[in-house]
Amino acid sequence: MSFERFVVAASDFSDLTGFPVGLELAEALTAAAHELHGTTTPDATLTTAVRLAVHLLPGAEHAGVFEIERGDTLRTVAWSDDVVRDAGHPDPPYWERLWTSPVVRMADSGGPDGDRPGLRSVLSMRLRADKRRMTVLTAYAREPHAFDERTARLGRLFTTHVSLALNSATVREQLTEAMHTRDLIGQATGILMERLDIDAAAAFESLVRASQRENVKLRDLARRIVGSSDN
Repeated sequence: MSFERFVVAASDFSDLTGFPVGLELAEALTAAAHELHGTTTPDATLTTAVRLAVHLLPGAEHAGVFEIERGDTLRTVAWSDDVVRDAGHPDPPYWERLWTSPVVRMADSGGPDGDRPGLRSVLSMRLRADKRRMTVLTAYAREPHAFDERTARLGRLFTTHVSLALNSATVREQLTEAMHTRDLIGQATGILMERLDIDAAAAFESLVRASQRENVKLRDLARRIVGSSDN
């Protein structure tokens, strides 16, 4: 799966000097990037991202990550707390804007623009996207108008680090899965060679035919064969 990366020019943040984030901006972002790149799976990266978003983005009290499919299907994949997991979501037109804009804000979701009393301010930042699906990091605050333009631009810089770390973790996970799949298929092929007294090529061909006949993925069939051999 190919995702577009979103990289922000440093010049976009030239006026953020002294922005109150608890640490000097560069140090805070460096520490966040170091922690993000220390994660080993996409799930861990996203869980770390929502926690860091609450601490790094001024005004943020809660955060969540959502996967959005075209056609308005939305799934919560990481959250800072149960408030985000259990809350409703803004109406579909809000999310639609993220297909064309990297950052979208809602000043007051409890007013005429939305229906989220309790989480009044919403700031959403696109992490990655393809033609069918995008991943979005969203920060929330209980007070309206909590996120200004400077916070939005700081959020873009932060999500650039999140996006890069997420891509790295995804690649590592895919490589690990590929190596594990290769080992499983090799073990299954060896088992079939012994059971059927055939060579490696014939055993692999037999495995492929069985996969197609039973409409089962090759790795799942190999896992089944290896598992039956262990019992």
